[in-house]
Amino acid sequence: MNQSSLFCADPMQSGLNLLPKDGVAHYYPEFISHLSGAKLMTHLLELPSWEEDRLLMFGKVVTTRRKVIWIGDPKCDYTYSGIKRRAQKWTAELLLVKGQLEDLTKSKFNSCLLNLYHDGLDGMGWHSDDEKELDAKSPIASLSLGATRKFAFRHKKDKTTHSLLLENGSALIMHSPTQEHWHHALLKTKKIDESRINLTFRSIIPNDQ
Repeated sequence: MNQSSLFCADPMQSGLNLLPKDGVAHYYPEFISHLSGAKLMTHLLELPSWEEDRLLMFGKVVTTRRKVIWIGDPKCDYTYSGIKRRAQKWTAELLLVKGQLEDLTKSKFNSCLLNLYHDGLDGMGWHSDDEKELDAKSPIASLSLGATRKFAFRHKKDKTTHSLLLENGSALIMHSPTQEHWHHALLKTKKIDESRINLTFRSIIPNDQ
């Protein structure tokens, strides 16, 4: 998998701001080619470290159908929903994607959360990526592979909503202060029986700081 065949020629031409106020979210519908996206998804599905996601709710640990892997630099363990994640090592393929998203955003990322949604019944409820470990000034870059899914934003104060379809090979870049003012969600549906992998690249504050 070489760099020239993996990414579209000029993704900068397709970035559109999705939010009317209090944030900036750019969408690139063809950031990665369909063929190379399929190869990348096959590589990710073969990783041995997938595990069922666990959330701490009302003092109890709840296990979800969705599976996750936390990837990161040394000292980049991460806690969300009350559960601490140990950072797994980068693969060459993930480092390639990270580099291209860093070029696109003019930012550096030191970690990535991989989410595997088996079908439309796997989803993600309303939330913000605003944990204390995250660098609040850094963008969050999300790459979608596999099934097209409906993604939505909801303003925290006036409940304004905006939704879009995250297509195979697309990239969504959420810039500051989006997480401060907006929730987002991956909506469930019974109409989709194909799997999807989402790669969310982030910059977190290393654990020794």
